[in-house]
Amino acid sequence: MTPEEIQKEIDIINNMSHKEMCSLWRFSKLGRKYFDATLPFHDIFKKRLFEHFGGFTPEISKELGW
Repeated sequence: MTPEEIQKEIDIINNMSHKEMCSLWRFSKLGRKYFDATLPFHDIFKKRLFEHFGGFTPEISKELGW
């Protein structure tokens, strides 16, 4: 990926809502680039979801169901 493509994905992550991030975490299929630990998106996504937003809330978990 080019630096511009990488930055575009980082910008997408940084603009996701708490609920969007939780939904991706819970329902994403294998191979999603945000969860590939060899790519920079993995740490950025994880830090935003768990450090910035505080992870899952009971309300979001109930909304998303399983």
